Amino acid sequence: MTTLAKELLSTFDSLPELERLEIALEILKLVTNLDFPPLSDEYLVGNAEELFLELDQY
Repeated sequence: MTTLAKELLSTFDSLPELERLEIALEILKLVTNLDFPPLSDEYLVGNAEELFLELDQY
């Protein structure tokens, strides 16, 4: 992640909750138009395994 992206996230975190929600909504609107490549089964299984291992720690 670039320094600029990290600064953007830091600034986002410092905003009041209502502004964060408004910005998040606008970002979600933007990303729905992106053309994402299909996810492979290996990628999905790897992420599921990582998530389940993390949940098992609780």
